[in-house]
Amino acid sequence: MTKPGLDPRVDAYLSTVAPFALPVLEHLREMVHKGCPGVEETMKWSRPFFVYHGAILGNMSAFKEHCSFGFWGEEIAASLREAKALKGDGMGSLGRITSVKDLPSDKLMLGWIRQAAALVDKGEYTSPIAARRRVVKAPKPVVEAPAELVSALKRNKKAAAVFEGFSPSARREYIDWVAEAKRPETREKRIATAVEWIAEGKQRNWKYQNC
Repeated sequence: MTKPGLDPRVDAYLSTVAPFALPVLEHLREMVHKGCPGVEETMKWSRPFFVYHGAILGNMSAFKEHCSFGFWGEEIAASLREAKALKGDGMGSLGRITSVKDLPSDKLMLGWIRQAAALVDKGEYTSPIAARRRVVKAPKPVVEAPAELVSALKRNKKAAAVFEGFSPSARREYIDWVAEAKRPETREKRIATAVEWIAEGKQRNWKYQNC
């Protein structure tokens, strides 16, 4: 059985590389999984990639006479430059790799991998995707519905059922709208309107959805 996070296609890729490249790529693979236990493997552009919560942390490749490993993320590139480890003599971040001895120390590699994972967790990881810059944002925290809205929905079974079937973002629009009301009378009016619209299957901004 394949272990969580491992991809059989990566095993298949490793079975085809030159003998000198196998220990290099196996070591890199081990470092990535050790530094980021939640990482997942995939294949893109015919080479192994390591992805964490949708963000690419890095990729590795084997060629006829050397290997390469590329870190993704501007923040990690800055750390590599500071450590004078960023090289331009080959594809990837670490230059031409012909043996495990050509790699930075395990301590440095694990540090960069853990830094990248921590940035993803905080929603601060900037990763180039399809030649563009994008920031991997942290998911919005779950917001509880105001007690008054919950009570009003319980009194209207149809509205409660429709509300439960809405997407999280659609529910959040109503929750935020009610919660933003500062005056009690404004909140009561919004709750009444919300229950009426929800019972009719309308989302918060239904007036603009067909424009």
